[in-house]
Amino acid sequence: MHNGIIDLRSDTVTRPNTEMRKAMAEAEVGDDVYGEDPTINALQEEVAEMFGKEAALFVPSGTMANQICLKAHTQPGDEVIIHPWAHIMRAESGAGAALSSVQFRPVGNPDGSMDVKEVAASIQSGENPHHAPTRLICMENTHNFAGGAVVPVEGIDAVAAVAKENGLAMHLDGARVLNAAVVLDVRPDKIASNFDSGTLCFSKGLGAPVGSIIYGTKNFVNRCLRFRKMFGGGLRQAGILAAAARHALKHNVERLAEDHNNAKLLAAGFEEIKHLSLPKGMPESNLLFFSCGHPKISTERFVAGLKEEGILIGATSGDVARAVTHLDISREDVEQTIAAARRILNN
Repeated sequence: MHNGIIDLRSDTVTRPNTEMRKAMAEAEVGDDVYGEDPTINALQEEVAEMFGKEAALFVPSGTMANQICLKAHTQPGDEVIIHPWAHIMRAESGAGAALSSVQFRPVGNPDGSMDVKEVAASIQSGENPHHAPTRLICMENTHNFAGGAVVPVEGIDAVAAVAKENGLAMHLDGARVLNAAVVLDVRPDKIASNFDSGTLCFSKGLGAPVGSIIYGTKNFVNRCLRFRKMFGGGLRQAGILAAAARHALKHNVERLAEDHNNAKLLAAGFEEIKHLSLPKGMPESNLLFFSCGHPKISTERFVAGLKEEGILIGATSGDVARAVTHLDISREDVEQTIAAARRILNN
């Protein structure tokens, strides 16, 4: 349901359907700061089991989830190995520096993965007083700015082996980790098995209106609970939101494959149009990055032209724009978008 507007800016723009709203309206609630919201407690137990961890903690947003985990894993002055395009470093307003006083050491490949040898060479023991000690390795799956790339389990395992050998913790920014699980056709706990902590966002492809979750050991999650309070994320009768997340987990996971197929359909259509290109290649999940090389129409102007046709695209970064398929985008919407692109570029 999009009232005539095809909104491809992000999978965060989805709106709860009638069934999800009903679940929210009927949710049993309590005060979550006291640990008394039964719907939140049930969600946390379900997610912990899904990812093979001891405990989980519901939080307001994906950024807060990542930053709480950074805070819980590190001390001020520590160093964190992270992909150079990681959302934690690139799109969370410098929170790692401001809230945890950590510095990042970027390590990574264009496909969102990390080279094991480069990771190993980047680790600082802390014995040399000139160097910040490495405490944590962060990975992202799917990897947003790598084109929604899916990092294979084998790639994660290889990095995790280096982390274990050096006594480092591992954190997964798993905002869209269920997209990765669907693409890889594995259980979520398979992806999460070597991570000490991880996150999942309910308000992206899963279609819930608000909320993310942290998972890990009981001790780690208890530590995160304190930092959730410190960062202003204490929740009261938020079972209303947790009910939407539980509904999403029950009904909107397997259907993520439809979003992936629609992204591939859009990419194939764009590839056939002269002057459009895919700088990050064919999408593996639901994110498509594209550029317009028309001599008289920039990518920004092309995006503006789509807007005039009632089609919204994410803001451009340089000469690259991003389109995201989600549960409110149908195959017909994709076909209309391709047709509009042809009209704008006259081919």
